[in-house]
Amino acid sequence: MPRFLSSSARLALWYLCGAALGISVLLWSTYLLTQRAMERNVDLVVETEIESLREDYRSGGVARLIEVLDQRDDDWGRLGAAYLLVDREGNQLAGNLSSWPKQFSREGDWLEFDISASERGSAVDHPVRATVVTLDGNRLLVGTDVSERRRFAVRLRSTTYWGMGLTVAFMALTGLWFSRRVAARVRAVAQACQSIISGDLTRRLPLERNADEFDQLASAVNGMLDRIERQTAIVHVTFNSAAHDLRAPLFRMRARLEAALTGATAGAARGTSADEAMRATIDDLERVQRTLATLLQIAQAEAGGNDASRERVDLAQMARELAELYEPEARERGLKLQVSAVSPALLSAHQQLLAQLVTNLLENALKYVPAGGTVRVQVAAHEGQVQLSIGDDGPGIPASLHAEMLLPFRRQVRDAATPGSGLGLSLVAAVVRLHHGTLEMLDAAPGLIVRCSFAALGTPPDATRA
Repeated sequence: MPRFLSSSARLALWYLCGAALGISVLLWSTYLLTQRAMERNVDLVVETEIESLREDYRSGGVARLIEVLDQRDDDWGRLGAAYLLVDREGNQLAGNLSSWPKQFSREGDWLEFDISASERGSAVDHPVRATVVTLDGNRLLVGTDVSERRRFAVRLRSTTYWGMGLTVAFMALTGLWFSRRVAARVRAVAQACQSIISGDLTRRLPLERNADEFDQLASAVNGMLDRIERQTAIVHVTFNSAAHDLRAPLFRMRARLEAALTGATAGAARGTSADEAMRATIDDLERVQRTLATLLQIAQAEAGGNDASRERVDLAQMARELAELYEPEARERGLKLQVSAVSPALLSAHQQLLAQLVTNLLENALKYVPAGGTVRVQVAAHEGQVQLSIGDDGPGIPASLHAEMLLPFRRQVRDAATPGSGLGLSLVAAVVRLHHGTLEMLDAAPGLIVRCSFAALGTPPDATRA
């Protein structure tokens, strides 16, 4: 795109035009006001002189006025004052001007004209600003030299033009710098986006650390890209692991069905072998169904769900009810199930997914804790947060594996013989992310504590991340 068509260039151009117009109007108005003030000052001097001459006329008539003007005949050389008194026929009676200016038409007009005066042996034109009053038919012209004012006005006008030009030039350079800077940042963002579109999900939008609008936008987009990268990695791992995990049971089911179809189990023992094959096939189908159902739940949680489906949930009451359901199983396994959950512990949540979170943590604890162990369930609300902690004194998980165990289909080597798909903690992590909470896995020495923190009802979700 040509530079002059870019939005930043157009914005800079409009800013330049607006600023240049505003400053030009300001400077030119200042010039005109200053010029008018100088003219008014000159007029005031002339009017004061006229009033003085009128007083002389009133006191002694034309003779007294002529006498005063003759006394002031040399005022041009000293003060730049110009006088001319003529009678009704236009004959000169007194004054230091040789002739009446042709431009004057009526009394009260102000006019500027040039006169020739001798300076250092040569004739020099001088501008004069004057006006005329009538005294009983005689006309009196009084004026003053305005050479200095004109020279000052020329310098002021030149300064005004220079100021306007320099201002426009400065604004143009500023606009050019702004346009190039914005264009450079936009190009950097566009290049980063193009790299991301090409498949480089590790690329991020550049930041300049000056907290402007571009950095705010880049930070928000980078946060979104972090989430997308994390979700993409989870999906990649999930698909790969699901394909690997489901391949074995599907292959076994196919082999059993093919064997039954070809009559490989014929003979006296056919019924027994067929029953065992059917039971094994059903077990594999149940495992596949559980795996797919859990994957669907994870997908639902990762998708974010619908905020409209959230409900007011008392996590303490939910934990007590679910613990009560698992109490018989705990006794059967020789475990103690201790519950400390004081209501209210309210939060806005997807009730079904939150219940699945608690269920997964309870089932994991009951599955891996040996007989004689203890499973502890605690729910507490404080400082705008609701915390769920489920701990045990079982074998636990090494700290180096905590992050890995939250990925789909991740299991410890020692648990390979234990039934399970390795999706329990992955679902827990997905539900916590859905509710904008935090998940911690702590070493209970011995055992493991899984702690989930959520924003209490009425508290912004980000409060749990502080």
